[in-house]
Amino acid sequence: MLKVDNVTKVYKVGTFGGRTMTAVDTVSFDVRPGEVVSLIGESGSGKSTIGKMILGLTPVTSGSITVDGVPIQPGKDYYRTVQGVFQDPFSCYNPVFKADRVFALIKESYYPSVPDAEWTERVRSAIQDVRLNPDEVLGKFPHQLSGGQLQRLLIARALLLDLKLLIADEITSMLDASTRIDVLNLLAELKARGLGVLYVTHDLSLGHYLAERTVVLRRGTIVEMGLTSKVFDDPLHPYTRQLLSAVPRLHAPWDDIEPPATCLYHERGGVGGLLEADPGHYVACAQLSDC
Repeated sequence: MLKVDNVTKVYKVGTFGGRTMTAVDTVSFDVRPGEVVSLIGESGSGKSTIGKMILGLTPVTSGSITVDGVPIQPGKDYYRTVQGVFQDPFSCYNPVFKADRVFALIKESYYPSVPDAEWTERVRSAIQDVRLNPDEVLGKFPHQLSGGQLQRLLIARALLLDLKLLIADEITSMLDASTRIDVLNLLAELKARGLGVLYVTHDLSLGHYLAERTVVLRRGTIVEMGLTSKVFDDPLHPYTRQLLSAVPRLHAPWDDIEPPATCLYHERGGVGGLLEADPGHYVACAQLSDC
């Protein structure tokens, strides 16, 4: 479904844009129907930039992004099948309007001919699908609802479209623990319906909980990628091992990660891009540009 192929994003920076900064460097991965892929990395690694390029919010410098083999073309037809939900749900609502205005905008743009009574029933059904009571959330202003409720309303809005792909960018980072699990379980239910999800996060534990495959990003470059079980149980790149060592564990010491004596990538003859160290498990040079 989604294919990101050798995508690079370069920004002009400095006075009068005299210098450039590469935020994303030749990144390639895909997301299949009914699959959650976690895009994991620390702040500034390029995760959100990739999400914005997929959503057409910022242009690609080079490479290509396609959905069902068709290059992305941001516009009404594209956003009917591809939607994003972001970190701060409050920023997605106009505080002077009631929260259910997001549903009215969907009707105006995509379903103007649907009778009001039928649309109301569709909205109520979508809200119930995200485990909210329509009578408790409709007609409320954003400040009268919790972050978790607002986040789930945004997902309900997406469900009203012919959605194929959801870009979930740090959607649980501002939520409390119990609400966070509710939202993750909701994403798992959507996955079971055939929806593809790119789950952008810096939280490895949540990515491990939800995703079939994991992509680890560092400084805009993929350093490890594969089945989540392989990436987490047998991390090959020292950066991945460093991230995993930073996850708090009860009754276990934190480990210091030392760079490997040899680079697995070059030890096994890797040349350019990623090396398939094991079936479906890819790793980059351990030293990046220094190796």
